[in-house]
Amino acid sequence: MPRYLIYAEGQFGTPASKTGNSVVRYSADRVAAVLDSTQAGSTAGRLLGVGGVIPVVGTVAEGVARGADALLVGIAPPGGNIPPDLRAVIQQCIARGMEIWSGLHAFIGDDPELSAMARQRGVTIHDVRRPPSGVPVGSGRVRDIDSTVVLAVGTDANIGKMTVMLQLRTALRARDVRAAFAPTGQTGIVIEGWGLCVDAVVADFIAGAAETVTIQASRDADIVLVEGQGSILHPGYSGVSLGLLHGSLPHALIACHQPSRDTFRHNPWLRIPPLRDVIALHESMAAPLRPARTIGVSLNTVELSDRDARAVIARVAAETNLPTTDPVRYDITPLTEAIVTFDRERRQAGSRL
Repeated sequence: MPRYLIYAEGQFGTPASKTGNSVVRYSADRVAAVLDSTQAGSTAGRLLGVGGVIPVVGTVAEGVARGADALLVGIAPPGGNIPPDLRAVIQQCIARGMEIWSGLHAFIGDDPELSAMARQRGVTIHDVRRPPSGVPVGSGRVRDIDSTVVLAVGTDANIGKMTVMLQLRTALRARDVRAAFAPTGQTGIVIEGWGLCVDAVVADFIAGAAETVTIQASRDADIVLVEGQGSILHPGYSGVSLGLLHGSLPHALIACHQPSRDTFRHNPWLRIPPLRDVIALHESMAAPLRPARTIGVSLNTVELSDRDARAVIARVAAETNLPTTDPVRYDITPLTEAIVTFDRERRQAGSRL
């Protein structure tokens, strides 16, 4: 397994470094160091609250000295392109023979200069967004598996859909439940070591990609936790969200919401509807293919004080009549119990619906 030097120049610990932050949180044993010269000398634990003494360094050489043998691009630059500073770091890493792992929309392996350097040095470039060949059109194949499928959906993009499913996977396995995480985005793929970026396939094949990853995750699992993407109402990402809903054919939904947001990410002109309305919308759009009931609410309260966070959790629970928590900040048991109970009741009913 590679030991990553995570590139997060000037952004480590911010939402722009979502991939780097998440890999530190869920795969810390695979991280040798974080590259951010603006915060060099600090640690992941100090800046992020997780990752312990993983060092933040200012140069590639320092990262290599800490044991890194691969570069992971931990940021999401505007447009998904390769900015000049990142290009220079990639060149340094290739020159040192380090693997390159990237979730950018722009494939590093397609860059003439960088790919030529990599071939010359025998370096492997992993563009995890690159879709495999042969992704099928969606056809409802998930109906044939016995696993209970749970999908994270959201009122907006980038609010914790991957996070809640990873937290739930850990909590369910601690109860000896055979639970699997189905990665559908670049960060989840890097953490798990497999998966399929559904937003990188041609639109007609999004549902087929969701089917493929859900079925693969079900092979050794009684419960499949599908990583959600985007939001069904987001102007930029609604197509991916709908393809995931219809492709993974979930039995149940976890609704994700960030109560401190009023408008959609990058779209201040568009207000986020009330959570209850979004829950009803997801359920109505899923119903013709397979009824899916929302069984819990995951809140991202990172921007709220403890007092305000606890108050909003209580309010949302009362308004929706659903188990509600912030799965990172507080106890995830309400959502874990909801899934275990739902799975048991579904199996007792003897139905794949």
